[in-house]
Order: sequence, then C-alpha cells, then structure tokens
Amino acid sequence: MIGIFKQKNPGNALVLLIYALALKFPFFMHPEKHLVNEGDNYIFKIIVKFLESFTTNPLFFSFLAFLLLFKQAVLLNRIGNSIRLLPKSNFLIGMSYILITSLVHEWNLFSAPLLVNSILIWIWYRLSNVYNHTSPKTAIFNVGMLVGVLPLIYSPAVVFLLFLMFALILTRPVRITEWLVALLGFTTPYYFLFVVLFLANQWSWQKVIPEISFHLPKLPASLWITGGIAFMVIPFLIGAFYVQTNLGKMLIQMRKSWSLLLMLLIVSILIILLNPGNNYLHWLPVVVPLSIFHAAAYYYLPGRWFPSLLHWVIFTFVIMLNYTVHS
Repeated sequence: MIGIFKQKNPGNALVLLIYALALKFPFFMHPEKHLVNEGDNYIFKIIVKFLESFTTNPLFFSFLAFLLLFKQAVLLNRIGNSIRLLPKSNFLIGMSYILITSLVHEWNLFSAPLLVNSILIWIWYRLSNVYNHTSPKTAIFNVGMLVGVLPLIYSPAVVFLLFLMFALILTRPVRITEWLVALLGFTTPYYFLFVVLFLANQWSWQKVIPEISFHLPKLPASLWITGGIAFMVIPFLIGAFYVQTNLGKMLIQMRKSWSLLLMLLIVSILIILLNPGNNYLHWLPVVVPLSIFHAAAYYYLPGRWFPSLLHWVIFTFVIMLNYTVHS
C-alpha cells in the first residue's frame, strides 16, 4: 500500500477513496448525528440548524463528515505536492490524513473542529506563500480574516491567532503595519457579525464570544485511546527526524513551510487546554500537521518492509477499533 501511494498516479485518487471507505465504513453502518461540544460557536450552530431543517437522519451527517474528511485529505495532499514538501509528488499525505483521523472515534463525526480543519488547511497554505507574495498586506489581511472566522465556528480556535503572529515572524521581516493589517483582518468577521446582530435586534456578547475555560488535558480513558495516541506520536517522531536530516537540501520556502507546520502543531496542542469537554474532539486540529510528518516518515524510511510494516500495524489497529470496539 505504501508503494502504491508513494507514486503520483491519477488512479490513486480512486484507491484513496476505497482506502477511506474501508476504514470508515462502520460510521455508515452505525451512523451518528453531529457531535455537540462545549466550544461550538455561533456559525456552527447556524449551520447545524440549517442542515436539520432539511433532515435529521444520522446517515446524512455521517456521509457529510466522510465527504469533508476525504476532501480535506485530497486538498492537503495536493497542497503538499504543489509546494514540494517531499522530493517527489505522492499520495502519502492524503493516506496519512485518512489513517490518523480513524484513530479516534469522535474525529469521524460531523463537528465544529472538523469544519475548522478545512479552513486551517487553507490558512497554512496561504501563509506558506506569504514569503514571496507580490501583495503581502492583501494576503495577510485575507489570512487574518480566515483566522478570525475560526473562533466563530469553534471558540477554542481563538488560539490560532497565536499561529498567525508566529507565522508572520517566521515568514516575513517584522513590520508593525503588517501585524496591524493581520489584526484588522482577524477582527473583520466580528465587525460584520456584530452589525448583522445589531440590525436584527439580536445583539448579545454571549452569542458570539462565550466564556473560555482552561483545563489540563484529559487522560486516556482506555487502552484504545492510549494506542491511538502512541500511533500518532511514533510516526511523527520518525518523520520529524528525517525532515530535520533533509532540511539542508530544501529550498528556503520549503524550509519555512515545514517550520510553519511545526508551529501549527504546537499551537494545535494548546487548543487541548481550552474547553475540552468530555471527549477528544478538540484534539482534531493536530491531525493537519501530523499527517504531513507521518507522510514524511513513510517516504523517507529506508527499505520497503519497515514503512509497510508500520502502516499495516496502524491500519490493523484502526480496523479492530472501528469494526469491533465501536461497532
């Protein structure tokens, strides 16, 4: 399977779809509605209300979640190939994204963090291109607006404002005007939403900016969760090692893209401390950077048997988890 996805073959998109269906088919057999979490905010609630006006069938929400996950995997894979994060184009990033999201049950359900991931992928891509953009202030403002939308979907995502600030330090010379433009972009979605609420006579701070509480990360509740975390960490460490080893061979833009991914991972871990609720749903944003480091592990590991063995061990774990534990 690693050998197949290591090549850039147009037919691999279909193979990736079959791969995703094999891992996530139990969520069609036992469909669940959208997952409600403490941090769900104004935009997500409106989206859910709109969808429920058409149907409340759990199968619809399972199908929608699958489409989002598959689209995110394909988009992330295409972006990774376009900026040449790895020496040769492949489908390993998409495969890794599908595999990692199958390690935790809640990550396969329609939820606010799932929508956040779609925007987060674009934010990382846009920031990767800010380094040599012809109109940097326009690009920074647009990225700031995208970051500003995230907390309106899922309130703990406000931490990604830190990612925006650190990204500007990594990719641009420090210019106060660009930082002010980024903050202006971040506040723009709030401005328009406040105006709409005021005109509709529905003005309320609590509707848009709910309380945020800090908690220590939730300890693994079972051996399955512990195993899932282990299978996320081990390939990441391998991939990070090989990326660091090959960093000197990369162009400066690729090095900045990998640095942004590492910064995105660190900030995504911070979200675990905000409004965690009673599940592992808020961990979902870490999948975006993790999947690319996992792809690096599968790509750079020497030989053919070890990367294949690592993949099939994780694949077997996911099959057992989804087809037996949560069936």
